[in-house]
Amino acid sequence: MIVRVLEQGQWDVPDEEINSLNAIDEKLADAVAARDQAALAACLSELFGRVSTVGRAMADDELSASELILPGPDATLDEVVELLDDAGRTEGLIPG
Repeated sequence: MIVRVLEQGQWDVPDEEINSLNAIDEKLADAVAARDQAALAACLSELFGRVSTVGRAMADDELSASELILPGPDATLDEVVELLDDAGRTEGLIPG
């Protein structure tokens, strides 16, 4: 699965990693619901860390359509809420 992290680039992440990403996303959704910027920052850092660890960074000239778009690790609560709203999601960044 091709994952774009805003302001960071794209990674080719193995499909079998979706469950580990979803586990982090659940904590992230709780942080958004609680309007807890500190918890959100920790979740975004963990999410980006996981994507960049298990995924293969794609070269700039290798751009492909992204199956998943995530905020950067330094995104604010308002930016994440806007991204969720734009995607029509209410339960997290990662569908499923």
